[in-house]
Amino acid sequence: MEKQIKALRDALAKAERITALTGAGISAESGVPTFRGADGLWRNFNVTELATPHAFARNPELVWEFYNWRRNLITGLTFNPGHKALVDLEARVPHFTLITQNVDGLHLKAGSKNLLEIHGNLWKVRCTKCHTVTLDLSSNMGPLPKCKQCGGLLRPHVVWFGESLEYALLNRAVEAAHSCQVMLVIGTSAIVQPAASLAFEAEETGAVLAEINLEETPNSGMMDFVLLGKSGEILPKLMEHWT
Repeated sequence: MEKQIKALRDALAKAERITALTGAGISAESGVPTFRGADGLWRNFNVTELATPHAFARNPELVWEFYNWRRNLITGLTFNPGHKALVDLEARVPHFTLITQNVDGLHLKAGSKNLLEIHGNLWKVRCTKCHTVTLDLSSNMGPLPKCKQCGGLLRPHVVWFGESLEYALLNRAVEAAHSCQVMLVIGTSAIVQPAASLAFEAEETGAVLAEINLEETPNSGMMDFVLLGKSGEILPKLMEHWT
């Protein structure tokens, strides 16, 4: 793997436009549940059935109990060397965009600036009545939190299963993938759309593609580099010995 790391490091050092896409894997190394496999259950509820507009309409108190649990859990966690390496990479590259599927806010906590949180942010809430979006870092929002502007019921400002991504944000992500010279795909299963298709946008314009993950994915065959292992170990190595 050392030869691959050196070759990818050289490609990164020469590039002026780099885009990175991160998924649950990078945050799992900080202790954030991935909600896949055994992690997919919370109090015997399937997370894919809780994180939906229908579940919220049916039982908002239960959904908020789940999100308050997540807030409380993530409050005690912090970024890891993988998050920090991406901050270092951004500082070295003229044009760098970080696209994340994660809603935990750890990239922001680490110091990433040009960040597209395409699935939203757990620490933001949106009013179901007046649609105002606000930042609230409380570890517990209470059973049925209300909007301070109009008194409407708040919901997490995240993209739930069955909802569409914000159009303008998705367009920016597609453009970043389409215009980059190197694209890093980190800790993602390459299953969740439309994020899984962003690598194809980069491939279309001849970008160097690199996947960093614990195991191979459906997109591994199209990659120029497939580095299997923890992103918290591999990404810092990519930042070593830059000329």
